[in-house]
Amino acid sequence: MTNDVIAATVHRAWAADLDPRTLYAILRLRVDVFVVEQSCAYPELDGRDLEDRARHYWLGGEGRPEPVLGTLRLLKEPDGEHRVGRVCTAPSARGHGLGRRLMEAVLGEVGSRPCVVDAQAHLGEFYRSLGFEPTGEAYDWDGVPHVPMRRPGR
Repeated sequence: MTNDVIAATVHRAWAADLDPRTLYAILRLRVDVFVVEQSCAYPELDGRDLEDRARHYWLGGEGRPEPVLGTLRLLKEPDGEHRVGRVCTAPSARGHGLGRRLMEAVLGEVGSRPCVVDAQAHLGEFYRSLGFEPTGEAYDWDGVPHVPMRRPGR
């Protein structure tokens, strides 16, 4: 991580409250990172972004919602468990702790309740530093190694 600071504000909204421009910017960043950069031809738009219990977090530069510098999605599963996913940072904004800022914001909301993530394997230590532990073996998801991880309730 570099010492340079990027001015960014954490924003969050329920799916129904997202304005179309912000939703588009979030989805575009995710496609740019997961589909284009990582060369994974898969259905990034999986139908869960607009669920009633989907909450989107994003970092906007200089106090504005755009451009989107990083994003993640928090889902509440039918069993009540929280699931973090689609965590990504724009290539131009990496190495400045923005992913950690997003994760700390979402974990602050989740509080003492358990939370799960399917982490890209190379980010395992990052998620461990946030209290997550592996819950199973690594697996391949469209050519990218992932590890199921869980942060137990406290």
